[in-house]
Amino acid sequence: MDQQYRREFLQVLTILTKLIEMKDSYTEGHSEQVSLWSEIISRKLGLSQKEQEEIKLAAKLHDIGKIGIPDRILKKPAKLSEEEYAEVRKHSSLGADLFSNIDSLKKISKIIKHHHEWYNGKGYPDGLRGEEIPVGSRIINVADAYQAMTSNRPYRKAFSKEKAIDELKRCAGTQFDPEIVRIFIEILNENIS
Repeated sequence: MDQQYRREFLQVLTILTKLIEMKDSYTEGHSEQVSLWSEIISRKLGLSQKEQEEIKLAAKLHDIGKIGIPDRILKKPAKLSEEEYAEVRKHSSLGADLFSNIDSLKKISKIIKHHHEWYNGKGYPDGLRGEEIPVGSRIINVADAYQAMTSNRPYRKAFSKEKAIDELKRCAGTQFDPEIVRIFIEILNENIS
């Protein structure tokens, strides 16, 4: 793919991300920040340039499946019912399905699909655990959780940086890959954010 075509292709994918964020003002800038953190974590892990680019793109698109979730659920200012939460849980598979038939995006599709898998196997959609979960998905899981915790939501105020870090530490080994949590906390401590 030539450089001009690639640049325009990435711009179209960025527009898709912005469409999702337009549905919910609370998530404005969320995907961009998750993408930035994921790129930094990938680099710190020493992943190849290609893997870094795939993870960065998957992070930008990780919530694209929310386009298929009704607004009454996404914007609900209270705790979700079990049925509503089951609908929200579909977003990772819906997002992955959007890109699964594009050969150059198959890896990205897989990363998107598994970004809510838990390190202990209790996540979704497939209950993968540990190293079964693509490294990009494990990275996005940590960056996504931190960004969500440190942002205001309709149902709660943003956590402080310290409280969010404590939560990452508490969930390392269960929800999150402990090595990725360790690296991310190092990154956060190097930056003021």
